[in-house]
Amino acid sequence: MSQTLNNSIELSQNNPLHSLEEWEEDLLNRYPDPHSIVKEGKTTQEYRNYETPTRDTVKEFYRLNHINQTYDFVLHQKAEFLKFDNKEMAVWDAVEFLNQLVDDSDPDTDLDQLQHLLQTSEAIRADGHPDWMVLTGFLHDLGKVLCLFGEPQWATVGDTYPVGCAFCDKIVFSEFFQENPDSNNPKYNTKYGIYKPNCGLSQVHMSWGHDEYFYHMMKPYLPEPALYILRYHSFYPQHRENGYEHLMDERDRQMFKWVKLFNPYDLYSKNPNPPNWQELKPYYEDLVAKYLPATLKF
Repeated sequence: MSQTLNNSIELSQNNPLHSLEEWEEDLLNRYPDPHSIVKEGKTTQEYRNYETPTRDTVKEFYRLNHINQTYDFVLHQKAEFLKFDNKEMAVWDAVEFLNQLVDDSDPDTDLDQLQHLLQTSEAIRADGHPDWMVLTGFLHDLGKVLCLFGEPQWATVGDTYPVGCAFCDKIVFSEFFQENPDSNNPKYNTKYGIYKPNCGLSQVHMSWGHDEYFYHMMKPYLPEPALYILRYHSFYPQHRENGYEHLMDERDRQMFKWVKLFNPYDLYSKNPNPPNWQELKPYYEDLVAKYLPATLKF
């Protein structure tokens, strides 16, 4: 086993965040609601350059993430988890399973994962988008069940980015990549690394987390725009910062219109008033049955 993987295993129990919601709150600080920018008399460009202090736990989360997300680590995780042999269950059981991740001590939110998923999907539905996009909103974070299979938070959530090439300086806390072994490996530390110019993201290995995991799980079932949303909704270094244009092809650029459309629903649909699940349940049961089998292998 490589030294990188040994380091990963050694740190696997080190979960610096008090809850997954803490990381999501940090996203709201770094990528504010465009409507709030207008209200405060700031331009989008001014606000996106604004830096707010980040909790020490979030910073430590990204330190672990950036040190351990190597090319070898990603290949190891894919080989381990894309066998989908951890558990077989219905979507509804998976959502209930995921709700175990709620931290009651978190003072900033008392919404469980189901309510966040519903708020996202209901906001998409209210704007009249296709039903597959509503379903994608409802399912987009389901890959976080990785935490319940023993995976640390830094290998489950967080902004995502390519591995196998130089780490972009537009990635949050990019200074921590100095401690990543790939940064000193001439095979991986150049602009293109193992890839070719504009090779397309389908040829690129992304850092490991819930996005990559659930994207692969949904490949047989959902249309291409939905798969782009699932795989790249945490790829902020590209869909917010345009840091990886050199790897994208024309198909990626077209499909990223869907990713950018989805992103505000994910970030800004949260509010303290939970949706009425009992009223909404029949609609979502029919929607899930339209696209997915009775059970999924996780």
